[in-house]
Amino acid sequence: MGDKKFIIEVEKAKESVNGKPSMGPVYRSLFAKDGFPEPVEGLESCWDVFRISVEKYPGNRMLGRREIVDGKPGQYLWLTYKEVYDIVMKVGFAIRSCGVEKGGRCGIYGINCPEWIMSMEACNAHGIYCVPLYDTLGAGAVLKTFPNTSEYVKSKSFSFSPYHPWLYVFMVQGIDEILYAAIVSFGKVKPEEKEAAEKFGLAMYSWQEFLCMGEKECELPVTKKTDISTIMYTSGTTGDPKGVMISNDSIVTLIAGVKRLLGSVNEQLTDKDVYMSYLPLAHIFDRVIEELFIHHGAAIGFWRGDVKLLIEDIGELKPTIFCAVPRVLDRIYSGLTEKVASGGFLKHKLFDIAYSLKLNSMKKGNKHEEAAPFCDKIVFNKVKQRLGGNVRLILSGAAPLATHVESFLRVVACAHVLQGYGLTETCAGTFVSMPNELSMLGTVGPPVPNVDVCLESVPEMGYDALSSTPRGEICVRGKTLFQGYFKREDLTKEVMIDGWFHTGDIGEWQPNGSMKIIDRKKNIFKLSQGEYVAVENLENIYGLVSAIDSVWIYGNSFESFLIAVVNPNKQALERWAEDNGIVGDFDTVCGNSKAKEFIIGELGKIGKEKKLKGFEFVRAVHLDPVPFDMERDLLTPTYKKKRPQLLKYYQNIIDGMYKSGGK
Repeated sequence: MGDKKFIIEVEKAKESVNGKPSMGPVYRSLFAKDGFPEPVEGLESCWDVFRISVEKYPGNRMLGRREIVDGKPGQYLWLTYKEVYDIVMKVGFAIRSCGVEKGGRCGIYGINCPEWIMSMEACNAHGIYCVPLYDTLGAGAVLKTFPNTSEYVKSKSFSFSPYHPWLYVFMVQGIDEILYAAIVSFGKVKPEEKEAAEKFGLAMYSWQEFLCMGEKECELPVTKKTDISTIMYTSGTTGDPKGVMISNDSIVTLIAGVKRLLGSVNEQLTDKDVYMSYLPLAHIFDRVIEELFIHHGAAIGFWRGDVKLLIEDIGELKPTIFCAVPRVLDRIYSGLTEKVASGGFLKHKLFDIAYSLKLNSMKKGNKHEEAAPFCDKIVFNKVKQRLGGNVRLILSGAAPLATHVESFLRVVACAHVLQGYGLTETCAGTFVSMPNELSMLGTVGPPVPNVDVCLESVPEMGYDALSSTPRGEICVRGKTLFQGYFKREDLTKEVMIDGWFHTGDIGEWQPNGSMKIIDRKKNIFKLSQGEYVAVENLENIYGLVSAIDSVWIYGNSFESFLIAVVNPNKQALERWAEDNGIVGDFDTVCGNSKAKEFIIGELGKIGKEKKLKGFEFVRAVHLDPVPFDMERDLLTPTYKKKRPQLLKYYQNIIDGMYKSGGK
């Protein structure tokens, strides 16, 4: 592997024994060569994270939302850390007045808003399990998680809109028996909603009514590191979401590791930093980022809940750190490239020259801010202003970011663009790429300095953790790991083996110690001729084709060839149609046989370039003008493909492609 720059070996590799796969060496971050960082003294729980910041930064801005005047959005209005603390105490006492004690459960359903954080902190204060639900999961998830609300939800007396968020308060006896339940609106409650709830034995309160119930104080229980802080549900790409139990220790350990990492590369957070909260707080990625900001006494501003208005909200808030999933960055990339393409010959040429100059300078090892300051000032500053003008770090997570998008943004955004990797089970942060390290393009970087990582061989897929280019299943060990799946010890034992969490993702160590995600262990199937197909790896390769936005590849053991459903890039396909005399709107062009031949040809070109085997080439495609989305249940809230649902949705089309023999 050559010299490793960002990792150190802490344990030797292990050969295969008694049928158990071989395991590569155990590595950890170079920034943890003298041991893992310990949390700040007195920081035992998530409640301590908030409580200590209130003591240190009482007057700092904490939570902000845009003021709406005459139906129009104005500036951000802020609550200070002390003001938030006072409300949190009332919410906590109100929850306790409902009979909920330490170890009880509260669910939060809806888009990010200040009340969401306040409810979470109230749970932290009293050792109550915070159970967040994705606003996009819908009522079905509520039925599974909080069964005694089932009849009420089924009655359709209650609108489960993400724009009408709710707090669910439960008094729990033992593991299952729920003795009391209340539903609290983050806003107002209509009389008919209250009446409908009461018919099912549920108390319902407006936010203000609930705060009034918190006037009577009670003693806060002692919370320990080992106590569960949250039960967080995974996206569920193959089946029902699993409840991941995350302890206080996992979160405070992660905070210590990220602090060590950012300090080591001179990118420390401060109480002057500003964060835009729009990624779901019900997802571990955003939850730990916001915990990190709270720990530093920094400001968190909330979006209005509409993706079309996000850029406008960003312009008003002017965040310093911007976290995103690849789908958001893809949209920014498409918007920028489209604007450049339509800007006329001179503007286009100027952009190309500036881009080439800066990229070449960065390749020589120059930091992005020093690579081409003149180009930044004249050309790329407009891109920076589009994100508010103050962003210094863009972090992508939750799914793979296309290399060409990452490369483009690293040059034009005038900010560090980093890609990270983690799972709910690892408390998000496991790997993250380094600032100003262009060699880490297309990777998720080295491990964060609070975990050990190794690769385990997967012989059936041809991945060998002991080869000169080590490849295998990524396994993680450390205090940030989850405590198990809620009520599913069987599933916990499947992934936790000898202290190692098996991620199911296939990784490849790079010479500099960064990790490249190349495949998914479970996304493998066999064609009728007996050849194994690692479908995620193929989708990553075919995803490099500029004429497509997304691709889902399918095959099974009864067929000898692969087919695909493709979301074409609208601009690219319309340009091709114009050049080739194909008339009609985008939907019409997608149904044109010549357009399908064009896309198959483009897939074939990249296949040859990447030296794919014959059976790995796609023989037939269906062009869907409508992108894969959550509305049709084809994607998880973090934009991962839901393969069983894709198969069900496109079954008739798939059958047709196979019946025609791929023609």
